[in-house]
Amino acid sequence: MATDVAGNLKRVAQSLPPHVRLVAVSKYHPNEQLMLAYNEGQRVFGESKEQELSKKAEQLPKDIAWHFIGHLQTNKVRFIAPYISMIEAVDSLKLLREINKQAEKCGRVIDVLLELHVAEEDTKFGLTLDECRDLLAAGEWRDMKNVRICGLMTMASNVDNDEQIRAELTTAWRFFDEIKSLYFAQDEAFKERSWGMSHDYHIAIECGSTMVRVGTNIFGERQY
Repeated sequence: MATDVAGNLKRVAQSLPPHVRLVAVSKYHPNEQLMLAYNEGQRVFGESKEQELSKKAEQLPKDIAWHFIGHLQTNKVRFIAPYISMIEAVDSLKLLREINKQAEKCGRVIDVLLELHVAEEDTKFGLTLDECRDLLAAGEWRDMKNVRICGLMTMASNVDNDEQIRAELTTAWRFFDEIKSLYFAQDEAFKERSWGMSHDYHIAIECGSTMVRVGTNIFGERQY
């Protein structure tokens, strides 16, 4: 049975408060399905594989804002730097340096989010709170003219325990407030809290999310 992408998108969009933006996670879904969402007005899409993203960016409308939401290897940055709208999963100083370098080559400033690891699952990527504190305290990022740190991204544990999810995302929210006041108090761009996916975005919104990444609830199960 075909997935009702347009209907699903409307339902998800209508469930979001005005201050929360929707990133439609389109990885592993074909262009035809993306266009169904596009034709309903969706303009922000999330991908996590450089080759798949590059093909889609080439073939699909140019007013799409592409977010890279997966683990990004430094050697892949140069391929997406010319067009990427936001890189949501910066999990090391090394990666931040590379994004800055490749953005400079393209004459661009690339928006990024620092990825936190707050889940109890070892499989998740991201900086621990202390690693993120250390990165910001060291201050090298202040000299990077071609990246703009716009906030934080994280994923809660993939569990059925709402209280655990709530606790992990609340930790991220409190940490956002901590570093906002320490490093970005005068920076209006530092405002994004990207957490919440298909299974937990309602909880994430309660925990301060400004951006949710929803795929399955829009496009159905992934088509590998």
